Parts: sequence; C-alpha cells; structure tokens
Amino acid sequence: MAIAPRMELRQGQGLVMTPQLQQAIKLLQMSTIELAVYVEQELERNPVLERVDDAEDYGIQDTPDVDPREAVASSDGPQELCANGEGPDPHAEAALDANYEDVHSDADMPASEAIGSSVDWSKAGDGRGGFEDLEDFESRLTQTVSLRDHLESQAVLAFSSPVDRMVASYLIDHVDDAGYLRADMSEVAERLGIGHDALELVVQTLQTFDPTGVCARSVEECLAAQLKERDRYDPAMEALLANLPLLARHDLKSLYDICGVDGADLADMIAEIRALTPKPGATFGSAESSAIIPDVFVREGPMGTWLIELNSDTLPRVLVNNAYAESVSRQARSQDERSYLAEAQADANWLVKSLDQRARTILKVAKEIVRQQDGFLTYGVAHLRPLILKDVARAIEMHESTVSRVTSNKFISTPRGVFELKYFFTTAIHASDGGESHSSEAVRHRIKSLIDGEMQEAPLSDDRIVEILRETGVDIARRTVAKYREALRIPSSVQRRRTMSRAG
Repeated sequence: MAIAPRMELRQGQGLVMTPQLQQAIKLLQMSTIELAVYVEQELERNPVLERVDDAEDYGIQDTPDVDPREAVASSDGPQELCANGEGPDPHAEAALDANYEDVHSDADMPASEAIGSSVDWSKAGDGRGGFEDLEDFESRLTQTVSLRDHLESQAVLAFSSPVDRMVASYLIDHVDDAGYLRADMSEVAERLGIGHDALELVVQTLQTFDPTGVCARSVEECLAAQLKERDRYDPAMEALLANLPLLARHDLKSLYDICGVDGADLADMIAEIRALTPKPGATFGSAESSAIIPDVFVREGPMGTWLIELNSDTLPRVLVNNAYAESVSRQARSQDERSYLAEAQADANWLVKSLDQRARTILKVAKEIVRQQDGFLTYGVAHLRPLILKDVARAIEMHESTVSRVTSNKFISTPRGVFELKYFFTTAIHASDGGESHSSEAVRHRIKSLIDGEMQEAPLSDDRIVEILRETGVDIARRTVAKYREALRIPSSVQRRRTMSRAG
C-alpha cells in the first residue's frame, strides 16, 4: 500500500476554555498584590479602561458592583442574608466556575486569532500554576527565599495536624528579621483558644527548624539551642547563659562563682558563645517582606451571627469609558483603528465583569467557610469541624477546583487572627453512633486531654483511649490513636509508667 498525502475531515468533541474564561480564572486565583499589579498593567494598556477616581473627575458614571457586606448566621441560627436584604445571585459566579480539565482542543485555533485581538491570550494559563514564559521561569529561579517562606516550607513537613499548622503559621508571622519569635504566648493562647501546653509544643517544634536558634524568644534561648546542637550545653554553660548581663559588664569574678569553673574554663566558654550566631534569621535578609492584607473581614454580629465584609481597599475599582470609546471611534480613519477600539472596549467590559464575579465568588466561599467553622470562631481551634473542598463546593453549587482557587493566597481576618482560607479545611472522623462526624483536630485535642488527666498509677493505654472515645461517639481505630499520640509527641503508656515510677 502506497503512502501518499491526503486530506480528511473529522468531527469530534472537546472542552474549550475561551480566552475570557481563562482571564476570569486567572484573576480568581491571583493574590491581592498580584491582582493590583495586573489591573495597573491593564489600565496602562487599555485606553478605554478608567480607574474610578479618575472617572469621577471626568464625570463618568460607575457601573454597580458587588456589595462587599454580607451577614452569616451561626450553624444553629437562621439562613444567610445579604446586608441589603436581597439574596445572593445564584448565577453571579457561573463564568468563573470551570474545571481543571477545561482546556483547548486540538481543533481550536489560537486564542489571539479567535477573537481578532492583538493580545496573545494563548498563554493565559489554565489554572495549574505553571510557568507562563521563560522570563517568568527565570525570575522564579532567581527569587530570594525569605525567612518566612523557609519556615513555612518546614512547617508543612513538621506538622501533620492542620490545627498545629495554623498555629505555627500564626507564630511564624510574628518572627522578626533576626529570627526571634516576638509574640506574647498568653495572648496567642487566648486568641486562638488553645491550651498553653499545646502552644508550647508547637513552639518547641518551631525551634528545631533551620537555621538553628530560630523562633527563640530570647537571646539565651537562641544560644542554648545552638549549644545543644553542638552537645555543649551543660550546667555551667546554662548558668553562664542565665547571667549574660554579667558577661556584658565583664564581671568575670561573679561568673566564676556562679558557674563554678576556673578562669581557663570560663575563657573557653566565653569563646564558644562568641562563635555562635545571635541573629540566626539575618542570613535571609528582610527584602521581599510584606504585610498580609486580608481579603475578607469577619466580626461578631447580633444574635450569634457573624458579619462578613470584603476588604474594599483590595477591590480594584475600574470601569469602561464608553463615551470616550465612541468619540474616538467616530474619528477613526481606518477599519483597523475601529477594530482596535472595539476589541479594547470588549476586553475592558469583560475585565470589569470578571472583577465583580471574583469578588462575589470570594465572598460566597468565605461565607460558607464561616458558617461551617462557627465553632472555631466562637470557642477556638479545638472546635474545628471536619471540612473538605467538596463540602464547600456542594453547598455553594460550584466545582471544587473553583473553591481551591479561591482559598489559595486569600486571607481572612477573624477575631482570632488572620488566616489563609485553606487552613480551615481538615479531615473527618466518623461518629460511632451514626451522628455528625468529628474533626480530627478535635479528636487529637480530646486524646491529649485524656492523657493529661490520667492517674499516675494507671496510665491510659491506646486501647483504653479507643474505648473511652467510642463511648463518647467517636469511631476511631487503635492505630489512629497511636498515630495521633505520636504526632503530639506523647510517649506510650509503658514509657509514661516508667517515667512516673522514676519520678516517684
């Protein structure tokens, strides 16, 4: 059979992501800072796009946008209600709700040709977070890693519990450029609704991070961590660190008596301390650090409700100057000029619509998260409910990939602090009586409470903890209890009994 070129017509089906939908999804997954930069670039590129402040100077009327305020009842209260008394638009977010699988088919023409625009939309991305071009790839390779990013990357591996990760992230935000943890532990425990012992366990784990000595609360704690790593932390060195003011005053005579060493040993100890790093975080520098700007505010309202409001300062307010576009179009000399203005006007209209839909979607997702996690806002981390992306997506009738985009790089300010939306998602443990599931974090907290309250002569075994939890309606396996106990760094019942015997 001879091989020869030939033409064939084939018909097929494929999911198509339009350039406009690509832009809408790209806007949805942007952080506040990225969105501000993007809108500023569009204002410079598009002649018919106007900033609201500039438009008011020219007497241009603004188009109505989303009401940034909304009230959410508690989980046991009445249904949700918009601040203006109207229900939310069920179709407002439809244009943003696309699956990860919505990609161009092989039969599609390039996006720039499909709409006749001079802008190449083919590189707008599909929401997978890939590199858009070589320049962006090179900039990411040369990007300086901040101390906060370095600590956050270690926290993901060090903490298996989302609650512990939430607490760790909150503490990392209070680490200064030198690497010291500048936060009042009592205030943090009260704000997050967490016990002092549980908070201290998180701090101790943070203090094992690289660089050695980071997250210390004092110079003594920082230097002690570095000496422990070198196996040089003995009682004499501990006494020296406890009296650093005497060392600063060169009061060596007092240090001899306090440390119980002679002159030669004290000189060696001082030399070792001088070789340490009192500012472990200084190697990362302070560049690229910026304050977290919340996208959503939550505050307590009347009758047990929570009031949710978008941060109006983070909402770009732009509109289309249609009068200017029509005026210039009438003076256009060629078809190309008129086509350019028409395309610019269409792009500007879609951007304004996409920004409005983005705000509505963020508000809708945040509202559902607050409704689901009312217990956390009221009582603290021990009352986090089990929550996954699918639960929120089902409740608001959107795809979970859309919820994933909304909860990434978006922050919510609550009475208990500022958190990323994704931190409110946690796994579930089924109830033994068929009732409501329990959050894994709440079960961890209950296990720790049982062990803290056990009698010295009879430490609770993992099997006994399983029995107690099942009596209270928590269906949990013994290996799960053991895993949670080890994650909490609690020894087994045999090891605890031996420790108690030695202490007695």
